Amino acid sequence: MKALTTAGLVVAGLVVGLASVALHGLWWGLVLAVAATSAAAYALPAGWGTRVAFAVGWFAVVVYLLVPRSEGDYAIAADAHGYALLGYALILFVACLVTLPPRRVPPVTPSGGS
Repeated sequence: MKALTTAGLVVAGLVVGLASVALHGLWWGLVLAVAATSAAAYALPAGWGTRVAFAVGWFAVVVYLLVPRSEGDYAIAADAHGYALLGYALILFVACLVTLPPRRVPPVTPSGGS
């Protein structure tokens, strides 16, 4: 069930990322993209299979759409809105990694005296 949840969150990140790229050219679209993505990432519990999975899906779409298309044009413009979206993508990914819970170390049991 955990793998299904993780896959679903990656797909959700892909969809939200695609919508963000599609709307980032409009000022209200960029605000909506940042607000919706931030709200979704904040609402998800911190973890590799939850918040990071969503961020990986979102980040993957943005990075994929950075590559020039065969026609020679780009899906993300080289203007203030495009750079804001790229900056936010980096901030989102780093924030999701930084907020991961610390690894649990098994407690050390004292060995019996010799």
